[in-house]
Amino acid sequence: MAMAGSISRIPVRFVLEDGRQAEAELVRFYAPKTTDALLRRLPIEGRVARWKEEVYFEAGITIGPEKPKSKMETGTVAFWPMGSAICIFYGQTQPYSPVNMIGVVKSGIEIFKDVAAGAKIRLERA
Repeated sequence: MAMAGSISRIPVRFVLEDGRQAEAELVRFYAPKTTDALLRRLPIEGRVARWKEEVYFEAGITIGPEKPKSKMETGTVAFWPMGSAICIFYGQTQPYSPVNMIGVVKSGIEIFKDVAAGAKIRLERA
């Protein structure tokens, strides 16, 4: 039987092509429609793009703003509606345009500091 927490907080991981991983969790409460759309697509693979202290990659879904935010904390995972991308904020960078907050990185955030643009990345259930 599933624990109540497993419905609202979904463990996921980001896996880089060199094998490094970061553990994260998606939190439905932040943006339920966005989170559910992404969960239906998992695993999602893409190529890393970099912007300041943020990495992002194409998610393959189109969804509009959902409780959009313009300020992000280090460790936030978000969906960028304008770019249809999953964003990981590993530093003090603020988003280019408002994003839908969808989760948090729990461990391994340092892997995003030096990952090369164009490297393969995958988001999957943990």
